[in-house]
This record gives sequence, structure tokens and C-alpha cells, in this order.
Amino acid sequence: MHLGRDVTLYICARLGMVAAITALLVLLDVPLLVALAVGVVVALPLSLFVFGGLRNRVAQGLDAKQAVRRAERERLRAQLRGDSAA
Repeated sequence: MHLGRDVTLYICARLGMVAAITALLVLLDVPLLVALAVGVVVALPLSLFVFGGLRNRVAQGLDAKQAVRRAERERLRAQLRGDSAA
């Protein structure tokens, strides 16, 4: 799994969506700060649908990383308890 790459792609995709919405609104003569605020608010729910696959890949990568950390923590705790099976 490439968690770092997936997280970077997801962040860039969401920022790109905010930029695209903001640019579209600015072209429609909406003031920049208002367009940026609307872009952030609109991009949040829209990105949940548009980037669902990428979001799921990030979530799966985070779950896998958490499972590895949990197993390592249990292995260390077993060593501290003095379990010979560790």
C-alpha cells in the first residue's frame, strides 16, 4: 500500500476542487473571499462523492497501518510481561 501517495493525492484533489470552484465563481464576478468561502463549503460534501474511491483507499491504508501498530504494541507488551511466546 502507498498510504503517503494516496493521502497526498486526496489532499491535492480536494484543494484542486476548491480552487476550481473558486475560479469558476470569480469568473462569474463573485468577490474572491466569498468565492473561496463558498468553494470550501461546496467542495467538502462534493468531494465525499467525487473522490469516494480515493477516500476509501486512504481509509484502508490507515486501517492497515493501525493494525501493524497494534500488533507491534502487543508484541512489545508481551515482551515486557516476559511471555516466552513473543
